Amino acid sequence: MIEFLDNQGISKAQFFRDTKSSPSNFKGKGLYSELGADMIAKILAAYPDIDVQWLLTGKKSNTHQNTANEPTAEYGKNEAVAPISHRVMEVPLVNQYAHAGYMKGFADQYFIEELPKVPFIVDKEYKGEYICFEVKGDSMDNGQDDGYIEGDVILCRNVKQEYWKSKLHINKWDFVIVHKTDGILVKRITKHNVDTGDITLHSLNDYYDDITVNLMDIDRIFNIIELQRKRMRR
Repeated sequence: MIEFLDNQGISKAQFFRDTKSSPSNFKGKGLYSELGADMIAKILAAYPDIDVQWLLTGKKSNTHQNTANEPTAEYGKNEAVAPISHRVMEVPLVNQYAHAGYMKGFADQYFIEELPKVPFIVDKEYKGEYICFEVKGDSMDNGQDDGYIEGDVILCRNVKQEYWKSKLHINKWDFVIVHKTDGILVKRITKHNVDTGDITLHSLNDYYDDITVNLMDIDRIFNIIELQRKRMRR
């Protein structure tokens, strides 16, 4: 990254402004640590012409055309590195404090546009309507890799109501349910009765019981596509 900045004539101060990052992240041990997913997403958003494969591996992508602006040195020694084609999505974020506001304003395009945006690195182009939610509470925290802890940011895709009449893909996705009275729920759907419209919502935390709700009482359903988690000790 330092070599890219030198090659482009970009000062470190400008880099911190462009990526909205702090110089403290690049001092001490941080100077020799790998960049996290959040930081990589900020870099790609700030400098979209950078060769992603070169940034992550030190080796140029065969399909990258903007070779004049980037160094030719190759740092990586592993010749078996697979090509990388990450994309960055800037998605509106409903944080924990905005949950109640989202319940009132999800149909208001102005409200959605005013939400802060969060960058997500994805390995392919997703189509559809997307929004991010910050996980609140511990109902989906089971201490396992497939769980969700408070503060996780989840990338979600809207499931249009016309698809609710068919069997939801409950074996493929977890879901965010926007319930008309119970608010925003992060759950796993274990049963979907197409005839009655009843769905069973399951919490991964054993302290919470399953609940059954009817689709008539739901405003929005989202598939959970990706997850970002801050690095912390549990």
